[in-house]
Amino acid sequence: MPIYQNTKSKLSTIKEKPFKLEKEIQNLFESNLESIMGLQMVKSEFTIKNKRIDTLGYDKESKAFIIIEYKRGKNDSVVDQGMGYLSLMLENKADFIIEYNETQKKTLKRTDVDWSQSRVVFVSQSFNDKQRLATNFKDLGIELWEVKQYENNTVSINSIKKSKSAESIKPLTERNQEFKAVQDEIKVYTEEDHLAGKSDEVIELYEAFKSAILNLSDEIEIEAKKKYVAFKKDKNITDISVQNKQIKLHINLKRGELDDHDLLGLARDMSNVGHWGNGDYEIIVKDTKHIEYIMSLVKQAL
Repeated sequence: MPIYQNTKSKLSTIKEKPFKLEKEIQNLFESNLESIMGLQMVKSEFTIKNKRIDTLGYDKESKAFIIIEYKRGKNDSVVDQGMGYLSLMLENKADFIIEYNETQKKTLKRTDVDWSQSRVVFVSQSFNDKQRLATNFKDLGIELWEVKQYENNTVSINSIKKSKSAESIKPLTERNQEFKAVQDEIKVYTEEDHLAGKSDEVIELYEAFKSAILNLSDEIEIEAKKKYVAFKKDKNITDISVQNKQIKLHINLKRGELDDHDLLGLARDMSNVGHWGNGDYEIIVKDTKHIEYIMSLVKQAL
């Protein structure tokens, strides 16, 4: 997709300026890992068992390690390599914990990490159709991110989303013992996982609030986590935990930042209470009675 510069209603094409070296992409991501991916930087060029990992990050939200690899070529098999990295991580968990503790000067125990949420991210200037198709499985812990640089110092970064009709990779991994071992431990969650076994009433309630949240902006995306479904626009805006008779909605604002102007008392301050989800405010929802007012609160996190 071409990018244009608008000068007094006259458009001029901004030409792409490809990265010359893989290291340029790596430096860009490592210097901005928190803002790009929401990850904590752990180690650059992490070597384990004679294998080198370009970037090791940690997702504080999922409590999981993330391996990032940078590529300039378009012909590599990202699935084989990604599964190999996941297998390496799961077989050497203690080494990853030690590396985190030494570089971050913090104490992280093996039980503090949710290894089922581990994933591998490949970053490249472009991926071919074969690579995109090979990773288009809803439960595959491998992601593709494209990055492009332009002549006016503009950079675009795009996470390639799985299609809504993406199938499970499990039938394919049954024939490969290494892949099967990884897939048995890795779990990629979907909306369907959170709605499974719930009543029609709760599902309809979730769908109503989901639709209302998505209507707040065309740029909001959905990402299912282990304990909740996250709604994001650059960062988490709100999270929904689906329960048997209700849903819990968390607004990603710190204590004192929410303007509860109508004083209905729906938003509970959770800043001093342990909870899943982001932000300090929780709303328990059992019906759609106050949906418009609740959206006015959610909108403040945009």
